[in-house]
Amino acid sequence: MQKIAFLFPGQGSQEIGMGKELFGYSEETEYLIKEANKALEDENINIKELCLNGPEEELTRTDNAQPAILTVSVILYTILLNKGIKPEVVAGHSLGEYSALVAVSSIGFKEVVKLVRKRGQFMQQAMVGSKGSMVAMISFYKEKIDKMIREVSDLGVIEIANYNSPYQIVVSGENKPLQELINLGEKNEEVSVVPLKVSAPFHSSLMQKAKIELADYIKIIEIRNPKIPLICNYTANYVNQAKDIKEAMIEQMTHPIRWLEIIEKMKKDGVDCFIEVGPGDVLKKLTKQILPKSKVYNVSDLDSLEKTIKKLRKI
Repeated sequence: MQKIAFLFPGQGSQEIGMGKELFGYSEETEYLIKEANKALEDENINIKELCLNGPEEELTRTDNAQPAILTVSVILYTILLNKGIKPEVVAGHSLGEYSALVAVSSIGFKEVVKLVRKRGQFMQQAMVGSKGSMVAMISFYKEKIDKMIREVSDLGVIEIANYNSPYQIVVSGENKPLQELINLGEKNEEVSVVPLKVSAPFHSSLMQKAKIELADYIKIIEIRNPKIPLICNYTANYVNQAKDIKEAMIEQMTHPIRWLEIIEKMKKDGVDCFIEVGPGDVLKKLTKQILPKSKVYNVSDLDSLEKTIKKLRKI
């Protein structure tokens, strides 16, 4: 019997048109859209309109991208459950951890939409008056990545934000050292440096202000113990108690995402089938890099849903 893990993507997976086939798919998916809109009605945000038509500049904004990605991810999760496909363990990449919290029944959907909107606002506001972003560094030679980061470290704040795979890390920092990294990457055929579609340097010390504000806001949020196993980004280990989930949510703001360790732990604990649930296929690709021989699928629309179901039935 296969052991399935659901993986929920984070910011950067957004794209205009995501969820197009899902809106109106069923009464349940329509209900989720209405709940998301209710959660954001004070700010006059229509999630469906934002996902389908953007514009891209608005959809990419941290405070908009987070509730939009989460909503599409939870809709896809709900459809999978109704198809009889259930996870035995879940994890989410950065923002995706909040989708995972819905999956394990630790927080209600409407409440988490409000929460990630606030989280996005805190992150965006933390960078007012300064500039920063993120880049992915891809290479088979980790020592070359380390060397390039050291070379630019005196130009400003620059820190590892994501340990994504054996061949990819993500770096957060101020624009000056990041731009120099990009310049170095153009001269180095063995390291690719790719700017990410984000608007702030997440998971770094530059998010300290946002971390404090999130910690204050989370005090009023009811978090429940997870009903199925959840592995968090902060420790790359299981969290079983509500208080530990809150700590993980807060610490995630200024600590790196330990995705490589999370996938390796799942494999060690018997997971043999991984399904990315949400827009895009970033986590599918990363998981394939970590575990080339594992069964890895993604469900981002109805076509990928049907393909995944057919493949699972053959196993």
